[in-house]
Amino acid sequence: MKKNGLIGRAAEYRALEKCYLEKHAQLAIVMGRRRVGKTFLVNESFEDDMVFKVTGSKGASMKDQLDNFFDELRLRDPSFRETPKSWREAFVLLRQYLDSLPKDRRLVVFIDEMPWLDSRKSKFLPSFEYFWNHYGSAKKSLLLIVCGSASAWIQKKIIKNKGGLFNRQSAIVRLEPFTLLETEQYLESKGISWSRMDIARLYMVTGGVPFYLDEIDPELTLNENVDRLFFAKGAPLQGEFKLLYETLFDRKEGHVSVVTTLSKHRYGLTRKEIGEETKLPKNGNLSGILESLEQSGFITPFLSRGERKEKRYYLSDFFTYFYLRFVQDRLGKDEHFWSNAAMSQSRTSYEGIAFEFVCLSHISQIKEALGISGVLSEWFGWRVAPSNEQSGAQIDLVIDRRDNVSSLCEMKFVGQEFTISKDYDEELRNKIARYDAFSKHRKSIQMVFVSSYGLKRNMYSGLVQRSLTLDDLFR
Repeated sequence: MKKNGLIGRAAEYRALEKCYLEKHAQLAIVMGRRRVGKTFLVNESFEDDMVFKVTGSKGASMKDQLDNFFDELRLRDPSFRETPKSWREAFVLLRQYLDSLPKDRRLVVFIDEMPWLDSRKSKFLPSFEYFWNHYGSAKKSLLLIVCGSASAWIQKKIIKNKGGLFNRQSAIVRLEPFTLLETEQYLESKGISWSRMDIARLYMVTGGVPFYLDEIDPELTLNENVDRLFFAKGAPLQGEFKLLYETLFDRKEGHVSVVTTLSKHRYGLTRKEIGEETKLPKNGNLSGILESLEQSGFITPFLSRGERKEKRYYLSDFFTYFYLRFVQDRLGKDEHFWSNAAMSQSRTSYEGIAFEFVCLSHISQIKEALGISGVLSEWFGWRVAPSNEQSGAQIDLVIDRRDNVSSLCEMKFVGQEFTISKDYDEELRNKIARYDAFSKHRKSIQMVFVSSYGLKRNMYSGLVQRSLTLDDLFR
């Protein structure tokens, strides 16, 4: 194994390395959002040890998939002559090939985009199960890596398989998009040195997805890059949204309807509310759509508390959110839209909301900055509706801690130190009072501010016990 060329991915690499160093057969699953770098991770890690690799093709016929499989096999061993007519025959050939290789080396086999190989009536999955259970699992030198962007398929067919693959995987490696720090490191590896404000703004557009970051031109500014990627004639990412959802979901209309609906709701929606707004049937179809979107990294469920405790879903894929907010209705209208909108209210509002999502995707960094990484805690959003006697209240993030402290976090994305005004001070005090009354516990309240450059000290700033900056999110 080797780690050359990898930015971040330390934990994922270690998990695969552990499988590699074991003295018996291993079945490793690598999953994550499309474009997140799964194939790159495996290729970079096992370039010198990979003895066979095949990649599924979206929408290809079973015959074409088998032809691709056989072509890859013949490149490794030209002695094979007859193309397999079924997946059972294909895996028999793979077995023969592996048995012909030296027994004193690790044999890494990589099946990429496996969900696309499992076409209707292909019997791919039963053939794969038989291959692994009756051969692969007993071949001590074999490390079989399964990969796929359709994470819901991987979860259902492999991880939660109730047949021959039940509880047979050795490791499950889930790749997430880069953090802010990893995004900064990736840009630096390309010779790009931007301010952390600009990196955060880029993150709000790309979500730290390596494929999108790789499109950044070092000679252009942030605004120029966003215009080139999305709004210019022939922009490389103009068709990405359609391609992304078509390749992941067979019936994408329901999935697109859900993410489009969620893009309009800053604080997310319950399952019932999603069903009502999208008009999707309130049966297993909606549940399946939500599960597949969650497994693929597009939406995230979170606990919301207040008058009642409920699970809400919010759109957590930054690329999707940006596309739906700004790109889909402006194609071909203004090739310099993002540069021209630099000081607009719509962009300022968007960045404020997107920064909250950035913070929610960096809660571990917030906890580390607060010095509570080792403290057991749960996090949730909190809100109460206005009543006849009191105004409503909303807290972006509550970190409820086992050390008898509740950290109430406010997030603000501004270009300078944030100043708490008299009116905002009253709003914050109302939030604290309302939360304290509703929570019905005796925990201490800690007011936390997460902002770009911290708080400006004035007569109202003393209400905030901890002030975190953008740099803290880059931990």
